[in-house]
Amino acid sequence: MSANLSTSTMEKVKFLYKFIRTPRTIGSVTPSSRYLTHKMIDAVPWSSIHCVAELGCGTGVMTKAIHRKMMPNTTVLLFEKDSHLRKQLALQFPESNTYADAKHLCSAVREAGFEHVDCVISGLPFANFPQPVRNALMDQVRRALRPGGYFIAFQYSLQMKKQLASLFHIESIRFEMRNVPPAFVYVCRKR
Repeated sequence: MSANLSTSTMEKVKFLYKFIRTPRTIGSVTPSSRYLTHKMIDAVPWSSIHCVAELGCGTGVMTKAIHRKMMPNTTVLLFEKDSHLRKQLALQFPESNTYADAKHLCSAVREAGFEHVDCVISGLPFANFPQPVRNALMDQVRRALRPGGYFIAFQYSLQMKKQLASLFHIESIRFEMRNVPPAFVYVCRKR
């Protein structure tokens, strides 16, 4: 138990440090809570997911949950801009492909041998990005997803609702209070 506590504490310290250094790219002062992680991961129909991409992996909290839930032959593509966090993810999840920039999602999917992904799970802080960056990322997600594929993202406000509704069918928006800060989980499908 104390080993888990120290790992959890170290993740929080590392996340806070990264947030202080680059608040525009790290969206929170702490990693996602288990409650938020469950809301995100439980929205995925894992039996039909052959390829999944996670955007903005951070310290790998969501990544661990993905690896626990995915089917044995599922391919996971991890995207993390911070080079230190990305190296840690590559060491922790060597069976997954790790990339630096979600703006190259489509080419990474092709590089992994797929035409499309079945699901994109995102922890990217879209509200912190300039609109052209948001547009570029959303275009990559939309193009990378198969028809009917899932886009599941958490955000700390409803600022992205209009843009997401213009690109996807929003199946639900779930609110998770037991996260710091509280978050909205968008469960979207590609039309």
